[in-house]
Amino acid sequence: MPLADHLRELRNRLAKAMLAVTIASVVAAFYSQDLMRILASPVHACEQGQLQTGGKCATIVYTDLLSPFTTTVKVVMMAGIIAACPVWLYQLWAFVAPGLHKNEKKYTYFFAAAAVPLFAAGAYLAFVIMPVSMSVLLSITPDTAANFLEVDKILDFAVRMVLIFGFSFELPLLLIMLNAAGVVTGRRMAGWWRGVVMGIFVFGAIATPSTDPLGMIALAGPIIVLYFIAVGIALLNDRRRRRHDPDAELDDDEASELDLAPEAVGEIEAVSASRALPEQASGEADGRSHRLNGYDDIT
Repeated sequence: MPLADHLRELRNRLAKAMLAVTIASVVAAFYSQDLMRILASPVHACEQGQLQTGGKCATIVYTDLLSPFTTTVKVVMMAGIIAACPVWLYQLWAFVAPGLHKNEKKYTYFFAAAAVPLFAAGAYLAFVIMPVSMSVLLSITPDTAANFLEVDKILDFAVRMVLIFGFSFELPLLLIMLNAAGVVTGRRMAGWWRGVVMGIFVFGAIATPSTDPLGMIALAGPIIVLYFIAVGIALLNDRRRRRHDPDAELDDDEASELDLAPEAVGEIEAVSASRALPEQASGEADGRSHRLNGYDDIT
């Protein structure tokens, strides 16, 4: 297709994706109160008559006149993007698929089918951990102070937790993709396990917004399990690849094993010379030349 047709198709795909997000956001707007209640559910809100000082509870507040409107719009748009993800993911796939080969499409189906459940599992784990993380953070509050949490801050905290946990669960899938592309072998991935485990715990301590060890362990533990599952899948894939091609794991600059054993030379085959330029170059008018075993003096 010409470039103009590709751009036209991209425009149509984006328009369909934006239309789906808009419709889903409009539908989510009717349930905005329920969404806001779900968003604030990880926070232990102070009840009427309860002592508000210290870290036992918190009061959710708006600190700006436009905060209720802007926060509701953010929550509704986020819900619309999540609800419409099958549509815009399909539009992305439909735009890329014509340029893929048959085997590439097969791998893409597998990766797309595995990416969504992994991200959903990470997001669900984030919502499970959030109440504990918020309680730990609130418990640091001294007894002489009270906690007033803005809804925008709670939204940012929840989105950060969901994205960090969701994308972290995609790490094993990325390793499997690299193995399928021949970039890294399963044996090499298995040799990295000490550094990977240490790196995952360090990442869990830095990436999680809360400072409690529970959040770090909750993020690092499942990722480590998924990492070893990815190593096992990569080893099986390498075994299948070696069965079909013994030289599949060789680098581009690494020579394969060659059979250098000498073989017996057969009988010499006589080759008849053609009546071509050598005869003409010899100057003989009859086109004859004195040849020995098919060769003349010029050759």
